[in-house]
Amino acid sequence: MKHINLKKLGFFKNCLFILVISTFILSCKGPDGKFKIPGSDARKFPADPKLRVKKNLEEGRGFKLNNVFDGPKGGVFDFASSNELWRASLDTIDFMPLLSVNYSGGIIVTDWYSSEESLSGESVKISIRFLTNEIRSDALDIKVFNRKCNNVSNCIINQVNDELAPELTKQILKKATLYKQEAKEKDNKKID
Repeated sequence: MKHINLKKLGFFKNCLFILVISTFILSCKGPDGKFKIPGSDARKFPADPKLRVKKNLEEGRGFKLNNVFDGPKGGVFDFASSNELWRASLDTIDFMPLLSVNYSGGIIVTDWYSSEESLSGESVKISIRFLTNEIRSDALDIKVFNRKCNNVSNCIINQVNDELAPELTKQILKKATLYKQEAKEKDNKKID
């Protein structure tokens, strides 16, 4: 195994630092060999601060916060309730406890759920990932996981590939379509 000599490494870092600083300083030299720092000649700038700011902005040397502090306070929010697919998904699995819901990330993950009738130690977990906001058959990626436990520390978790995921997709798409139709009818009533 080869060891790194820390003294040589420190020397290399110092040389690199000196090289970078020298390059920076030499870049301030003008063609006549004199150091010229941009904006350092006070004769070329007006004495009035407002005129200096105006000139700097015109030359692109500053920035301006256009109307940042004007207008209504607060942010603009697109709430998840306006997305029919999102609402339909939450309504379809509303009987299950939710572990993670992230609208901006487009994912819903339920916690482990078992019905009262399930005495065998089985529980189910569902994750719904949104691939698009459009109501169509490939808009959702639904995964269903099954957990069977013999005791608290002995559990087996498997992804289930049965009819539950397609059935959930079908129910969610139906509800989302109904929500979209209701929204259109409501908009049409507002126009009339």
